[in-house]
Amino acid sequence: MSTLASYGPPGHLDDLDETGLKAWNMFIGDRVDSSIAGPDPHEVLNDSPRGQFYNLTRTDTAADAREATVTWTAFPRLVRLQSLADAQRWQRADASRDVQDEYCEWSVTRNAAGKITKVMFTCEGPEYWHLLAQSNPDKVLELYRTHISPDVRRSDLFGATGTYNPRNRWNDSTTHGAMHLIQSNNTLGAEIELAAAATIVRVVDGHELTTEQELVQCSKYGEPERNSDPHIGGAVNALARQKADVSLADPVGLYFDRLATDGWATPDGSDPKDYWTGQRGDATRPVRFVYEVPPDKGFTVGDIKINGKPIQFGAQIADYIAIKLTGVACRFGQSTTPPKTACVQVAPAPVEPAAVARNLSAASVPGYRAAPLATSWTRRR
Repeated sequence: MSTLASYGPPGHLDDLDETGLKAWNMFIGDRVDSSIAGPDPHEVLNDSPRGQFYNLTRTDTAADAREATVTWTAFPRLVRLQSLADAQRWQRADASRDVQDEYCEWSVTRNAAGKITKVMFTCEGPEYWHLLAQSNPDKVLELYRTHISPDVRRSDLFGATGTYNPRNRWNDSTTHGAMHLIQSNNTLGAEIELAAAATIVRVVDGHELTTEQELVQCSKYGEPERNSDPHIGGAVNALARQKADVSLADPVGLYFDRLATDGWATPDGSDPKDYWTGQRGDATRPVRFVYEVPPDKGFTVGDIKINGKPIQFGAQIADYIAIKLTGVACRFGQSTTPPKTACVQVAPAPVEPAAVARNLSAASVPGYRAAPLATSWTRRR
């Protein structure tokens, strides 16, 4: 097999012109290359380079290639772990996009009676929208008017200097709309970095790390209490332990995998999945869905029941949504990249001679105790 000609836009979206497509290919390629290099080894120990991660446009994908799809639940696990009753956790997850951290965010529309009429779901990364706003701001306005509201104005989206504001009034709310992801951890850059870091095989004190939690805590490539990070890392590392080269399949992105409607019931007996409508992305890589009942049906989303309870929160639906990414691995059994024998650490800061002299002098003072050296580090997105 040959190398990929260029990275395509998420879900094979057709919003970008030729210049925008070239810019997108460059953006993804640069992020992949920087993730392969990893952090500066003088600043962070045991985390670079990532020799088993590769750029699809620079290195060929061999004939033995196979894809691996990783899925996880869209509802934020950190909220679930707070030991709340269902209604409380649903309410908390609906209240702020900043807690919707599983690469899926949503916004809820209600009628005058307070019943839910529509829930918008998105898994589109913000980087795509920044690039689209730079290359074609008119398209950004058109898409907002199509998917969020015909009332959106250009000044709502762009500042006085023409800079796009991703947290604008139509995309920074749990009620006005959800055009693309805005939660700080929900980025394509985070996805790429996580996948690259997870390709490092670790054998610590003679023990090969294999479980999701020991890997994420040792390699520090994400939040251990999320659904997504440990699961993605564990799946990628399982491929790397087979001495394979690993990458993210083109087009790189986060996608909706499925909506499970077992236990759901509609007032007229219709299939509840009929109201789950894809709006952006292709059939296998959708990036936007809306859950909405057509007006002529005579009932609303709020009249549908899940396990006997009416839908009162968008988060109830998120409980049944799975998000996915797809990795690709090849050259199984051929990698010569050695495993790391220690966990990720911040490198000790170099000590200047004058500082050494001061410390030695201070150490001679009765009762002096040196402060412990900080060694913990967590990658921030």
